[in-house]
Amino acid sequence: MADNDSVFSAYHHWQGGPMAIATVLSTWGSAPRPRGSHMLVHADGRLEGSVSGGCVEGEVLAVAAEVIASGRPQRHRYGVTADSAWQVGLPCGGDIEVLVQPVGEAGFPPALFDAIETARAEGRSLPVRTDLASGASMIGEAPDGDAFVNRYPPPRRLLIVGAVQIAQSLVGIARTLGIRPVVIDPRARFLTAERFPDVDLDDRWPDEAIAAFRPDPATAVVTLSHDIKIDDPALFAALSAPTGYVAALGSRRSHAARRERLAALGVAAADLDRIDGPAGIDIGAIGAAEIALSVAAGMVSALARASE
Repeated sequence: MADNDSVFSAYHHWQGGPMAIATVLSTWGSAPRPRGSHMLVHADGRLEGSVSGGCVEGEVLAVAAEVIASGRPQRHRYGVTADSAWQVGLPCGGDIEVLVQPVGEAGFPPALFDAIETARAEGRSLPVRTDLASGASMIGEAPDGDAFVNRYPPPRRLLIVGAVQIAQSLVGIARTLGIRPVVIDPRARFLTAERFPDVDLDDRWPDEAIAAFRPDPATAVVTLSHDIKIDDPALFAALSAPTGYVAALGSRRSHAARRERLAALGVAAADLDRIDGPAGIDIGAIGAAEIALSVAAGMVSALARASE
């Protein structure tokens, strides 16, 4: 769901003209886009987002034009079993069902965009249900009946503790993934705008900073400083919250010592087991960029599990 962010952003930039929004209701087989994915279409032909990674976008654009003109939602299924398989079939062999709604009270009300963004900014997940008979969406869980519920989780964040070289690479990867990075380090000579241009920087002690960010299941905390005075308080704060991913750089030997120190501070064994240490997925990484890639892979995997 994270890549729906661009759809919400486009809506606010495009306000003032008729629009339609397409949503993946369900998938079968190896469909390329998950349930709940959106594509926003403006009456002038602009589009943002995707429902199939490019396979059926042309067909959905035509349907969106009809929906904008009529003001009535349409529901379609695409894939290898459809009559138009060779024209709009999914090359991966899967099927998808798509609902195209007008952006308006008869479909996806404009107020929902604001409600979703407000909830996410507050760190809350917001459920939106759509009556599939009428095609109208509203806030709330599904009652009995034919309804689709899309849950919009809080935006993913990465709190990086330690403004080191690996952090520079990790910031870039996080941004590419649509994850907001924040670099935390009380050491002024490391935490500079020159080393981390256009990045949110926080020079508070990590435990204070992390507590202020109130980590949730969509938040990752990764410690990279190699300084126990910085990393240990950060890990303690991260484990005191429902943080979706907690990781610490270092060898297995240093991680064993880290566990002992945190246990002495009162951290329970179950919480110590939440730490991914050494951080990341073992890909034989060499150098800062590859280590950052392995950490990012571990983070994505963990945040996906946390959102289930």
